[in-house]
Amino acid sequence: MKIILAYSGGLDTTVSIRWLKEKYQADVITVTVDVGQVDDFKKLEERAYSAGASKHYMIDAKEEFVKGFVTYDIIMNGLYEDVYPLSTALARPLIAEKIVEVAKKEGTEFVAHGSTSKGNDQVRFDLAVMSKMPNAKIIAPARIWGMTRQDEVKFAEERGIQIKLESSKYSIDENLWGRSIEGDVISDPSVEVPEDAFELTKRTSDKSRMVIEFDKGIPVSINGKDLDLVTLIKEVNRIAGSTGFGRVDHIENRVVGFKSREVYEVPAALVLIAAHKDLEKMIYTPLEFRFKKYVDSQWSDLVYQGLWYEPLRETLQSTGEGMNKWIMGKVEVEVQGDGMRIIGRESINSPYSDKVASYNKGWYPSDEMARGFIEMWGMHSLLARKVRSDAL
Repeated sequence: MKIILAYSGGLDTTVSIRWLKEKYQADVITVTVDVGQVDDFKKLEERAYSAGASKHYMIDAKEEFVKGFVTYDIIMNGLYEDVYPLSTALARPLIAEKIVEVAKKEGTEFVAHGSTSKGNDQVRFDLAVMSKMPNAKIIAPARIWGMTRQDEVKFAEERGIQIKLESSKYSIDENLWGRSIEGDVISDPSVEVPEDAFELTKRTSDKSRMVIEFDKGIPVSINGKDLDLVTLIKEVNRIAGSTGFGRVDHIENRVVGFKSREVYEVPAALVLIAAHKDLEKMIYTPLEFRFKKYVDSQWSDLVYQGLWYEPLRETLQSTGEGMNKWIMGKVEVEVQGDGMRIIGRESINSPYSDKVASYNKGWYPSDEMARGFIEMWGMHSLLARKVRSDAL
């Protein structure tokens, strides 16, 4: 029996290797998918073998992650509940896809992941695997074994299994688009998150400015320098994160039915989405802008809820991509600490006209035109108010 395990190298998945091996007398094949997380992949592989893995796959999927997932999070202004840029949620379908590819190569229907019964990731992993491999037998050890994090550490120590030093304190999930932090005192929403939980947003500079250029909704350069999107995201993470910008701390409504305190480090995601959204507002008509906000919100909810393979997600995304063919231009931003502001923006596709908008020069409607517009504009409201007042 072979079991293909999605392996992050953290406490849960490391303990899962030995637990699966002991419980099912199976060969456990680990698969690590590189989606931009900062890790020593050689040590991670050694850790997997230390725990009992019979084979280990290392798959570089950074380009696929950016082109097939992160790009659309920018185009769709993907912010769940207006704050979370879906960093973890976006990576799960891709990781599941790679796990299934290995399972088919190894000739097995058994796949496993380290998600718990309280998390959203179990929904995302299971549904993504089912969409790619309907006959898959999915095992989630952390939903079965009933161990606390302290129990897991003890389990590993008793068997001489290597674990990350920080594994016993925080539970970290990281990729190119962001870093999520859970565990320890973070579970108490009244307690400030300790500084040692953060890595991407340690403040080393006062403030920074960037000019970001977009082409069809996708960022293509910073400060006049053309960059591929992987490199560009890393650079914005570095610049914005160095000022302390990019921390999200909020009470999140989970898919699984309860609220949780969630903490993220997402400097590049917040900067790029905010700049993109500002450029859309510069270019779209008011009706397009309001419609796109609704489309974005629905898309974000579907991705967060693990419904990446829902047909509506594809339809919404196609709509957003079509609308973004007009989104070209530059946005200048300033980041400092917890704050970010748009300093300026320009686009050849914007209907903004200084000749029309300026109070100092240019076109003015006549008094008669202004009065006529105002009366027509308010007629529905004024008539309804009069009818209801008369009725009372």
